[in-house]
Amino acid sequence: MQGAPGTYADGVLPTGVRSRFVDNVNGLRMHVLEAGSKAGARAGVLLLHGFPELAYSWRRLMPALAAEGYHVIAPDLRGYGRTDGTGVGYDDDLRPFRMLNEVRDMLSLVAAFGYRQVHLAGHDFGSLVASWCAVARPDVFRSVVLMSAPFGGTATLPFDTADAPGAPEGTPATDIDADLAGLEPPRWHYRRFYATRGANDDLWRAPQGVHDFLRAYYHMKSGDWSGNRPEPLREWSAAELARLPRYYVLDLGKGMAETVAEHMPTPAEVAACEWLPDDELRVYSAEYERTGFQGGLQWYRSVASVSSIFGGGINGDLQVFAGRTIDQPSMFIAGARDWGIHQRPGALERMDGTACTDLRGLHLLDGAGH
Repeated sequence: MQGAPGTYADGVLPTGVRSRFVDNVNGLRMHVLEAGSKAGARAGVLLLHGFPELAYSWRRLMPALAAEGYHVIAPDLRGYGRTDGTGVGYDDDLRPFRMLNEVRDMLSLVAAFGYRQVHLAGHDFGSLVASWCAVARPDVFRSVVLMSAPFGGTATLPFDTADAPGAPEGTPATDIDADLAGLEPPRWHYRRFYATRGANDDLWRAPQGVHDFLRAYYHMKSGDWSGNRPEPLREWSAAELARLPRYYVLDLGKGMAETVAEHMPTPAEVAACEWLPDDELRVYSAEYERTGFQGGLQWYRSVASVSSIFGGGINGDLQVFAGRTIDQPSMFIAGARDWGIHQRPGALERMDGTACTDLRGLHLLDGAGH
């Protein structure tokens, strides 16, 4: 892979949004988009993108926040875009991509800009990072807006079990991967697929090319795709997960590029897409054509199982926060046509009063997808 280029060329970003680098962010050279300035700002705002996205995803919101007097910072996260970490391989050390190190990245970036407190928002994977930032350092992240990926809460440890008998021997744990593979037709969860050795090549070397892969992927997860009419799932089971669209629970043996190619929007639909014109999509595709997707996929590989991130893997240290809640002012925003808010049964409902104790709003936007 080639080394990361410099800042964005003139004309790529909206007026008032700047591309820059910040060195020594938890050992990274981090690419950051910035709007407004610290001098005289009401407060700092940190915006975290998802997968497969970039800091560029916030380009339309940043000028509006800056106009309201905020200093807005949106990084390419570790392994994405022009930040260090995109050159990793499948067999490289996963520990830099564990969740607590992602939190440490954000703390280091906030400190680099000279803030002791900021407001925080995250979308998709960035919502997960934002959730754990809020749990781990409420003194730094004074409010949090989560988008599209609900936070279902921290781990629950066995309680008052010292004198209780152990679980009966032979009690089987639910193996959701095996249960999905046993369906007719057989299926597999996208997180399981993204953890495979072949996932990066599937996306990066997609037969249709990265640009058309991303177009179909974003389209299929949007409010424009007719298959996005979500309903809550009753339980975490293969039968219920099979109700999710194929971009969440794929046909076993199929990759993501092949799956979304079957739902590529027509040229007329592409031309009519105001929320992602083709010249703006080209910013994403040019970055991912250069870097590949492994830097973003490392997170999926770091998760112990599809069912939970709290298992015995390298994210097991999140159990330190068992029982903790998000206590600062919080809000959740998602599209009403986003299946992602339901893929973890009960998570959306737990946000109000269980995972978050000061939820100021839960807003589902009509017509919007992921």
